[in-house]
Amino acid sequence: MKQTILAATFYLGAATAWAQSQTITGQVLDTAGRPVIGATVVEKGTNNGTATGNDGRFTLRTRSANPRLQVSSIGYASQEVTAGGDEVSIRLADASTGLGEVQVVGSRSQNRSVTDSPSPVDIIDLREVTTKTGQLDVNQLLQFVAPSFNSNRQTGSDGADHVDPATLRGLGPDQTLVLVNGKRQHQSALVNLFGTRGRGNTGTDLNVIPAASIERIEILRDGAAAQYGSDAIAGVINIVLKSSVKELTANVNYGAYDAKYRFDDEKLDGGNFNANVNYGIGLGEKGSFVNATLDYNRREHTQRANIPAPDGLARRQYGDPQISNTSAYLNSRFALTDKSYVYVFGGGNKRKGDAYAWTRFADDDRNVPAIYPNGFDPIITSDIWDASGVAGLRTAVGGWELDLSNNFGSNRFEYGVRNTLNASLGASSPTSFNAGGFQLQQNVVNLGLTRNYKTVLQGFNLAAGAEWRREWYSLFAGEEASYRNYNPSATGGSQGFPGFQPTDAIKAQRDNFGVYVDGELSVTQRWLLAAALRYEHYSDFGGTLNYKASTRYNLTEFLTLRGTYSTGFRAPSLAQINFNSTFTNFVGGTPVEVLLARNNSAVTQKLGIPSLKQETSNSANVGLTSRIGSSLSLTLDGYYIKVKDRVVLTSQFSADDPVIGPDLQALNVDQAQFFANAADTRSLGLDVVLNHTLTLGVGRLNSTLAANFNKLRIDRVQTSGRLTGREEEFFGPREQAFVKASAPPSKINLTFDYQLGRFGALVRFVRFDKITLIDWNGDPMNYDSRITTDLTLNYALTNHLQLIVGSANVFNRYPTLFNPQLTETGGAWDPVQMGSNGRFYFAKLQARF
Repeated sequence: MKQTILAATFYLGAATAWAQSQTITGQVLDTAGRPVIGATVVEKGTNNGTATGNDGRFTLRTRSANPRLQVSSIGYASQEVTAGGDEVSIRLADASTGLGEVQVVGSRSQNRSVTDSPSPVDIIDLREVTTKTGQLDVNQLLQFVAPSFNSNRQTGSDGADHVDPATLRGLGPDQTLVLVNGKRQHQSALVNLFGTRGRGNTGTDLNVIPAASIERIEILRDGAAAQYGSDAIAGVINIVLKSSVKELTANVNYGAYDAKYRFDDEKLDGGNFNANVNYGIGLGEKGSFVNATLDYNRREHTQRANIPAPDGLARRQYGDPQISNTSAYLNSRFALTDKSYVYVFGGGNKRKGDAYAWTRFADDDRNVPAIYPNGFDPIITSDIWDASGVAGLRTAVGGWELDLSNNFGSNRFEYGVRNTLNASLGASSPTSFNAGGFQLQQNVVNLGLTRNYKTVLQGFNLAAGAEWRREWYSLFAGEEASYRNYNPSATGGSQGFPGFQPTDAIKAQRDNFGVYVDGELSVTQRWLLAAALRYEHYSDFGGTLNYKASTRYNLTEFLTLRGTYSTGFRAPSLAQINFNSTFTNFVGGTPVEVLLARNNSAVTQKLGIPSLKQETSNSANVGLTSRIGSSLSLTLDGYYIKVKDRVVLTSQFSADDPVIGPDLQALNVDQAQFFANAADTRSLGLDVVLNHTLTLGVGRLNSTLAANFNKLRIDRVQTSGRLTGREEEFFGPREQAFVKASAPPSKINLTFDYQLGRFGALVRFVRFDKITLIDWNGDPMNYDSRITTDLTLNYALTNHLQLIVGSANVFNRYPTLFNPQLTETGGAWDPVQMGSNGRFYFAKLQARF
C-alpha cells in the first residue's frame, strides 16, 4: 500500500510540474559575442536547470510565468535575468577580483580571471559535485574529482582515524596551504604517527567545513609561498563559502557499504547519514547578506577483520571508525557605503569518534581475565572541537583597495579509551579512561592593498601587504590511571592508547611577521609578466625571503603558454617541534612500547639531533592551455618540486641499539623515534585536464579526462650527532616507502556526465596506480593498480525536489590482500588506493526553494 501511494505521489508531482511548465530558449555569449559553452542556467530557487550547448544556446522548461534565471560559468561573472516569453540573450563579463568579489586564488589582480591565470587552477563547483557523487565530506569529494589530490581513510592509526590526512601533488599534508574566502585556515593539532599517508605531518582538517556551506573550491597547483606564506610548497586550496540569498537548500543523504569480506551474515555496514540546510538572506540594496549552514553527519563502523593470519587473527576489529560531525557555518557581508563593507565568516564543528584498536586476546599478558575472559578490543575515542572566525573591512582609499582583517582559529583534540583496562591495577581496573590530548590555536592580523594602473602598458596591478600571526600549542596529560604503572610486574597505562603523562605536557607559542609585494604587468594584450616577493620572520627559527616569477603568453586565440618558477618554505609546526608521547605499536602482532621524543628533549639532545628548521623548496611549472574548436579544451602542466630538509618521522631505534640502547633501557621503553630534517625529495610530474561538450539530440554530454602523473625521489638522507653515518637505519627503506606511497605514480579520472531535461546520469572511472610498501619482515608489499567505477542517476521530481541514487565502486574492487600480521595496521591491507570498504550504495533527496 505504501509503495502504491509513493508511486502515485511521484507521478502526480512530476505530471503536475510538467503541465504547469513553459519553455524558455536563449543564448549565452561572452563580451566578444562568442558562445559560452557549458554555462549553467538555473531557475532560481529550484533544482531546475540546464547547460548551454556548442553554440551557447539552451532550452529550459520552467513553471512560473516570468522566472528568474541564474547564469554562471567558470571564469565569468554570474548574472540573474528575468525571462519572459521572448528568447533570452545573455552576455557574461569576465570574472574579476575587484571590490565585492571573492578572489580567484593565485592572483591578486583586480581583472584577472581564472581562465588567463599564469598558474594552473582547478575550480570545483560543489553544487555540481554534491549532486552527482556519493561522497559526503570534503576530503572524499576531492579524492574522486581532483587527480592531484589524494586522501585515504585510516584505521588502526590512533588520531589519524578521526582526521583524514590529505596531500596535493604527492607532498605532505602540511605542505599545502588552506584558505577560506582567501584567509589562512588554522591547522589541526594532530600529528599523524601511523598509516600510509601524512606520516609525521600535521595538516588542515578539511572535513570541519561542511560541503553544504561551500560554493566552490579553488585548487592552485603551484608553489605559492611567496604569495601566501608558509605551507604553500605544493599549492593552495581556497574554499569559497556560499553567498546566495533568497534560496533555501536542504539535503538528506544516506548510504551504506556492501561488504564483500565479513564474518557474519550482514550484507551492509558503514551506514552514512547526512542532513543539511543552507539559507541566505539579502539585506538592503548594496549587496549585504547573511548566509548560514547547519550540517549533521554520522558515519558508522565498517568491519573488515575477516582475513585469517597464519597464526590466528591479527585483530578481531578492523575497519572505518564511527564518526559524528555537527557543524554550523556562516558567511556575511554588510555594506557601509558604495565603496566599503564589513565581512564576517566562520563556524564551528563538533566531532566525536570511536576507532578500533588492536585486539588483546584472552591469554595476553596485557589482559585481566577476571574483567575480559575472552579478551577485549579497545576503542579509542575522540572529542574534537574546531572553531574559526574572520572579521574584516574592505574599502577604497584613493585609488587603492584596502583589506584589513583578523582571523582566529582553534582545534582541540581530546582522547579517550573505553572497553579497556590498566593491567597493573588487576581486577580493580576501570574500563574507560581520559587519555589527555592537545590543542592548536592561531590568530592572524592581515592588511592588504591592491591597485590597478590601466594606463601602464596594457595594465599593471600592484599589491602589497603585511601579516602578523601568533600560534599556540598545548599538550595536556590524561588522568593518572591512563598512564601510570601501579605494579612493575604488569603493563601499566590504558590498553589501546596509553594516556599522555605529565612529563609530556607542554605549552608553547611563537610569533610570525611577514610582508609581501606582488605585481602583474600586461606587457601586451597577449603577454603577461608577474612576480611576488615575501619576507617572513619566525620568533623560533628566524627569517626567510622567497620569490616567484610567472609569465603567460597567448600564442593564438586558442593556445596559451604559461610558466612559473618559485622558491618556497615551510616552518615546522609547533606540534612537530613539541609533541612527545609513549605509545604502543604492534610489530608482527607483538606489542612494543615506543617513545616519540620531542625535538629538544634530553634524549634528542644527547643523540645530537639538531633543532628543527624550515623546509625549503624550488619549484617550476610549465604548461599550455588550449581551446580546440568550440567544445574542446585542454590543459597540460608539467612541474618540478625539490624540497630540502624535509621534516620526517625517523625509523624506530630499539633498546638493544649499541648507541641509543642504554638510554632507552633507562626510560623503560623498547623503541624510540624522532622528528628530524632528514630527507631531501624531488618530484617530477604532469597534470592533464581534457574537457569536451557534445550535444546529443536535446541532451548534453560532458566528458572529462583528468590525470596526474607523478614521480617522487628521495635524493638524500641526512643524519647527525651520534647517529652520523647510519642513514639506512635513521630513515630506512620502510619509512621511505611511506613517503613515496603518498605520491602514487598516477591517478586518472574519466567522467561522462549526461543531462536530458529532468534526467541526468554520470559514470566515472578512476584508476589508482600501484604503490609499494615494506612489511614488518622487510619484504615489499606491492599493491596493484585498481580501477573503480561510479554510477549516479538523478531526476528532478519537481522543480524544487530532486532525487539522486547511485553506487560508488559499483564493481566492488578492493586493494591487494596481505597477511594481516605483517601490515602496518593489522588488517589485510593498509589504507591505500581507493579504500578498503567496497561497494557503496547511496540515495539523496535535495530540495531547493
